[in-house]
Amino acid sequence: MRGGAPRVVWFSSESDPRIFSARSVAADLVREGTPAHLVWNPCSGEIVQMIPITRAGGLLEGPARHEGRACVQVMVVGYALDPFTGTLLSGLEVIMAWLDAWGVGRRWPAGPPLPPPQSYAASRARRDWARGGHFGASQVPGPLRFDPGGIDIRRITGPDTPVTAVPRQRPIPAQETGAGPGADVPRETPLDAPRTLQPPAMEPAAAAAGAGGNGGARLAVPLPRPADPDACRTGNGRPAAPPAPPASPPTPVRPVPEPASLRS
Repeated sequence: MRGGAPRVVWFSSESDPRIFSARSVAADLVREGTPAHLVWNPCSGEIVQMIPITRAGGLLEGPARHEGRACVQVMVVGYALDPFTGTLLSGLEVIMAWLDAWGVGRRWPAGPPLPPPQSYAASRARRDWARGGHFGASQVPGPLRFDPGGIDIRRITGPDTPVTAVPRQRPIPAQETGAGPGADVPRETPLDAPRTLQPPAMEPAAAAAGAGGNGGARLAVPLPRPADPDACRTGNGRPAAPPAPPASPPTPVRPVPEPASLRS
């Protein structure tokens, strides 16, 4: 790592958390040669650490993966179209205590991540990235990703998290709209300046999780699986379900020609 403000980037695996475990998603990342620091199933609370926090992860491309004293990459088992913050978020306290021990600020300099497909047009500003804190994969400078979707950032970093204004889509230049040179083109909505929040006081057990072996790079012991197989539920009590595929157009039915023997 090349130094700088510590940060964490959240990803989504695009797989059903009720079917796929964190261990199976981690095995897929090993086969692809793109290891994350953590793989987390928010339904079961299962956490798998693949590499130490002091090493660069493999999900990001370009120089961004080496920037910061720590650039933690968390792969969450879930869908971008069905944000994982609508589930129980089992085990989140362990992850947040680990990030607090490494000085990752509980702030979102780029604001809440946008849902797909709007996330493809995110600004990915280097100025926001340099502040450190929490980011969605769609907000990282360089790679063009759409995950983790429109997550509720306050369910991750607390109810006091400052929420910046979501920027509007970039205006179309007057030359493309056919308007004259003096046409009034709308401007983007400016973002509010985020403020740094003090992380809550950690219990001795949480502090020990960040100061363990490998220079504090090892996470605490993964949480056990709950006995209830349908433990992943959204805030409205319904079980989380994968997004429905787009409906295909109906196939036109051709009329069957009448046999010649039946014609009058």
